[in-house]
Formats: sequence, structure tokens, C-alpha cells
Amino acid sequence: MQIKITKTDRSKPEYVEIHCYTVNDDVQEIAAFVKSRQGLLTGISDERQYEIAVSDIFYIESVDNRGFIYTKDKVYETRQKLYELEELLKTKHFIRVSKSVLLNLMKVSSIKPALNSRFTAVLFSGEQVVISRKYVPELKKALKG
Repeated sequence: MQIKITKTDRSKPEYVEIHCYTVNDDVQEIAAFVKSRQGLLTGISDERQYEIAVSDIFYIESVDNRGFIYTKDKVYETRQKLYELEELLKTKHFIRVSKSVLLNLMKVSSIKPALNSRFTAVLFSGEQVVISRKYVPELKKALKG
């Protein structure tokens, strides 16, 4: 399969076009991946609201009933509840890995075992996120599939 990337003017919408003989599982997977990377969340930093691309989010954490969105360089606060974000992001490669954390699987560089049947996800940013043992089976299922 050949890949062709063409830059477009900012005044035109971005789009992905797939030319194929048949729509097989590979093509469906590519289309699903592209769709999963779209979307924005609203975050607050320094009393200003920002639109954050879902693809830029490493993980989302709830601490003392406050939600925080972590990107490579910045942390934003969100007013949305973790369960609302989980439902919104479940088709975008996010998975709950503890009672208080949603993890973007596309930002994980490796996963290593930790103590007490837990795991640790090492992110491309260098940060580490603990995966509670209760959520390990769901993580394995998501990685397989």
C-alpha cells in the first residue's frame, strides 16, 4: 500500500481519503484510527479556557473531585467528571487504569510490572502512571484488540 501526503492551505478543511480495491479489516482499522484521533476537550489554565486536541492528551486524572488534563508540556483543569470523560473518550484509545486515571494508550511507550499485581505505564513524556490491578484485565484486552 502506498501512502501519499499532500499539504493543503489552511483555508481548506483537512481530510483523509483512502483508495482501495475492497474495504477489508485493514482499511476499517485505518479509518477507525483516524476517527479516533479527532476531537477537542476544554481545559482551563491561568483562568483562561483552551481547546485541547484529544491526540495531545497523555492522561486525565481526578484529584479531590477536580479533574486535570495532562499534555506533554502543560496541565489543564477540567470541569467534566471522570466518568463523563471516560464515556466520551472510550472510542479514542483512552482506558481507565485506576479509580482516578484515564490513560491515552497512544501515548504509552512501554508497560512494566510493578508490585502487588499492578503495572506501570511509561509515557512518551517520561511520566509513569500506575495501573491498578483491578484494571489490568481490561488493559490487556484493549492492547490485544
